[in-house]
Amino acid sequence: MSAAEMSFSPSSEHVSSAICGKVVVIGLGRSGSGAARLLKSLGRSVCLIESRSTPPLQDQAEELRHQGIAVHLGVPLTREAILDLASPVERVILSPGIRWDHPELEALRSDGVTVQGEVIPAWESSRPVPWIGITGTNGKTTVTHLVHHLLAHGGLDAPMAGNVGFSAAEVVLQRQQSGVGLPEWMVVELSSYQIEAAQAVSPQVGIWTTLTPDHLERHGSLGRYRAIKRSLLERSAVQVLNGDDPDLRGSADSWDHARWVTAGPRQELAAGVMPVLWIQNGRIWHQPEGWDTAQDLMAADALAMPGEHNRQNMLLAVAAGLEAGLDGPSMEAALRSFPGVPHRLELILERGGVAFYNDSKATNFDAALVALRSLQPPLIVLAGGQAKIGDAQPWVEALCESAGGVLLYGEAGDQFATRLHEGGFSGRLQRVETLDQAVPLAEHWARDLSCRAVLLSPACASFDQYSDFEARGEHFRQLVLNPPGSGSGGTTPG
Repeated sequence: MSAAEMSFSPSSEHVSSAICGKVVVIGLGRSGSGAARLLKSLGRSVCLIESRSTPPLQDQAEELRHQGIAVHLGVPLTREAILDLASPVERVILSPGIRWDHPELEALRSDGVTVQGEVIPAWESSRPVPWIGITGTNGKTTVTHLVHHLLAHGGLDAPMAGNVGFSAAEVVLQRQQSGVGLPEWMVVELSSYQIEAAQAVSPQVGIWTTLTPDHLERHGSLGRYRAIKRSLLERSAVQVLNGDDPDLRGSADSWDHARWVTAGPRQELAAGVMPVLWIQNGRIWHQPEGWDTAQDLMAADALAMPGEHNRQNMLLAVAAGLEAGLDGPSMEAALRSFPGVPHRLELILERGGVAFYNDSKATNFDAALVALRSLQPPLIVLAGGQAKIGDAQPWVEALCESAGGVLLYGEAGDQFATRLHEGGFSGRLQRVETLDQAVPLAEHWARDLSCRAVLLSPACASFDQYSDFEARGEHFRQLVLNPPGSGSGGTTPG
């Protein structure tokens, strides 16, 4: 492993321990506006800029202006524009969609301006609350929901935030404004975009779920992407790693104090990886470092979500629960009541013997592959959107094995059709423009081909047709629940 892959420490970031001076926030999304409102509540002079200017953004801008935040729409991201609007600038706060290595930001750094991600104000304002920081290519959203559910069920005040639901800044601001005070823990999902711009964040517990190629168009190489993820774990007091992930397991000898978990028997892992949590004979076993014997913690079937990957997610979450002081029986009860994660293998309903699954969160080939391997074939699969860089071959092979039909939509439709033809796919294949066309046709195909389920698992980003994967998943949900010409839906899961 190269030195570049082993560590990541951008020398250009200057972490401020105190909040002072004028602040420019870039980006009027949820993260940017949350950071701006938090900073304003702390008495800062805040200016927010956004390169776009649409009616919805104008409404958002007006609301922020009423809160005393200067908002400028249609402003390009240039050093000159920023300095003209807010000189002198001491700190610039980035939304995750802004490239960390943007040339104009590099120029500001050269001027001595501190550039940080939107997570930093939340981190600074939530001291000394311990964070559980969760990252990974796939699985991080499920683990974040699971950890939050376990801690809440155990009576701990531990809100969920970050790259899921509310931003960390929004959560901290809400707690301050409500008078409730800071929570006992914060459970924070962190993407690679957020991690590379927030090198001050040092969680009490860091969890790394998986590592497969993703966001290479942003980070440039797998080594760079890996190093960014690793940097969060290296700053974590407790490091929890998935021993079933080939990439993570391949670097086992470079971790001195990591706590590994596996969804199988502990003896099946390679030498050098000694898990503290594992599954054997239908039970989850726990043996902390230094203990002579293992503890029978709970039943391994406590989580109802399908797929081997979710057994891994369960163990990662249980490791965090143990760190928070929870015991086996309480966590088993919590897992049995877990409702699932929206947009991740989410069962919408079953109608006429066909189950409809929303897996809109599967925004790359590896995530979509996990879904295909988790459900019983044959399936009708809906895929498409804005394509990402990645190895599609395993996904194509899984479609050949599991899908009776594939409906392709959106920007990547033609590209995916070519991949499937070249891969020897022999089922039904059709290119449509939108989900409005795909969903009714998918239900018809499922009945015609006696398929068990219709699965939306796009293997793509959503930005060609939707604001985010949540909007895509909600559209799919509504199309399933309210089919054209039908006055009623099916049976929703309990």
